[in-house]
Amino acid sequence: MSDNAPGSIEWRIDRAPVPYREALAEQEARNAAIAAGQARELVWLIEHPPVYTAGTSAAPGDLIDPRFDVIETGRGGRYTYHGPGQRVAYVLLDLTRRGRDAHAFVHALEGWVIATLADFGVEAWAAPDRIGIWTRDIDGTEAKIGAIGVRIRRWVTMHGLAVNLDPDLSHFGGIVPCGIAEYGVTSLARLGVPVAQALWDEALQRRAGEFLGAFATPEIE
Repeated sequence: MSDNAPGSIEWRIDRAPVPYREALAEQEARNAAIAAGQARELVWLIEHPPVYTAGTSAAPGDLIDPRFDVIETGRGGRYTYHGPGQRVAYVLLDLTRRGRDAHAFVHALEGWVIATLADFGVEAWAAPDRIGIWTRDIDGTEAKIGAIGVRIRRWVTMHGLAVNLDPDLSHFGGIVPCGIAEYGVTSLARLGVPVAQALWDEALQRRAGEFLGAFATPEIE
């Protein structure tokens, strides 16, 4: 389904899992259309059937057990997992209208996830030496609850963020997530904070204005 928010950005919300290759092809086509001035910017909320994806820095040794399809994506980063119970936001924005600052865009994505998690009472943070969004797991150790991975082509962004609502965490065992072996992976459900897909989507949308304002040029809403 599509839900067009006020302003220039289209919000697309899919409830049923969408195959990763299909979503990637749609992103690539939309990226080109936005760059050509033929389509609106897009935020696409989605989940996938189980899949491992490889970023441009993926190391072969980080693929431990390829029990699911492995797809090269062109985004930054290393291996990650997508599957049911994980909510993904693909963010396709035209940075020529928004300051052409890739670092500010990534930082804003991190802040968007952190602020939304805080709305559910979960403290999270970005670590300067590690990719992703981190929180305190049930055993007191640091664990990853969200992933960030982007690609910028013709100054239009692709990919985005993923947050673990209630995925099968054992599925992460087939890879070294983002190449970081010394830390675990957690989810909202594991932390005792069950959040339905629709409720997460609504919370993320409520925080979208802050996200856009964190890197937009003054004339852009």
